Amino acid sequence: MRETRIRILFVTCALVCTGIVMIFSASAIYAYESFGDSAYFLKRHLLYLLIGTVCAFLVMSFDYGKLRKYAKPILFITLFCLCLVLIPGIGKQTSGARRWFKLWIFTIQPAEFAKLAIILYLADFLSRKQPKIKSFIQGFLPPAIAMGMTMGLVLLQPDLGTAVDIGLISFIMLMVAGVNFAHISSIALASLPVFYALVFHVAYRRRRILAFLNPWEDPRGVGFQIIQSFLALGQGGLIGVGLGHSKQKLFYLPQSYTDFIFSIIGEEMGFLGALAVIAMFAYFIWQCAKVALKAKDLFGQLLCLGIFSMIAIEALINIAVTIGAIPTKGLPLPFISYGGSSLICKLIGVGLILNVAKNRTDQIE
Repeated sequence: MRETRIRILFVTCALVCTGIVMIFSASAIYAYESFGDSAYFLKRHLLYLLIGTVCAFLVMSFDYGKLRKYAKPILFITLFCLCLVLIPGIGKQTSGARRWFKLWIFTIQPAEFAKLAIILYLADFLSRKQPKIKSFIQGFLPPAIAMGMTMGLVLLQPDLGTAVDIGLISFIMLMVAGVNFAHISSIALASLPVFYALVFHVAYRRRRILAFLNPWEDPRGVGFQIIQSFLALGQGGLIGVGLGHSKQKLFYLPQSYTDFIFSIIGEEMGFLGALAVIAMFAYFIWQCAKVALKAKDLFGQLLCLGIFSMIAIEALINIAVTIGAIPTKGLPLPFISYGGSSLICKLIGVGLILNVAKNRTDQIE
């Protein structure tokens, strides 16, 4: 699978390099006005990239099968961190959300690493329990409890987008592993009233839904961000206004270098540039799926499935939000958006996928 590993590495580097260029383009003016340094966000992003690259090489340096005995401890540590971040004075609060640890110059979001932790736990549990996978008590209940605890702690931050992301990843892994579909569908149906309450009984989330349905009803308020995203994409046309020449990043489009960086890509690089980014993600998912199908064991298959599902879901949701296909969710565009925890988490994920491909006993392409 050497050629597949090279392709995954190549497309990952292409996505990361796109992120470097676009983060600087989208954030330079804001960074200069706010911090007196146009490269403020770029420097921090490069530092996170270095850390993520080192972590990726570390997870590639041993047989991924050895991770199985650490799956539960890693999940418990992650749950502890998710509890710890909720404590005032320990967790950093921004805009009413308490999601981060502040360590020196670094800001760490444990919810991002919770995705990897639950993927690792589910891959281990579901591969070990195959003889009892159809059992509710032994095959479904333990992963459902782990998933519920993780999502519940993330919701307390509050972070509905990440909680939904974790839920979708988990359901995909459960279905592919062969868990009884009746068990999966029952818990999905039972969660619908909770989801409804979380969305429509929380004021700011309800406003997002209304803005999604008709953003022009409040163009200077809740609909402002998505309208500015539409303007950015519309101004880009076929080939874009040119790299660095975006107008929407000039304090019009909020979070232009994080959640809405795809809008700036569309404006500066046009429809063709945006399509190229989507094509890179599609190619990445395809190559990762090949690794999953050819992995030497079920644990490796489920591990790859969880990781590339995480990246695919986040890319799909981010782009869908940008073009107004779904209500606004705070999920970054993998490898491209500014965000240290997300970048490090995704690079570790790529390292694990390359590890699975490297340890494939049958090297036939």
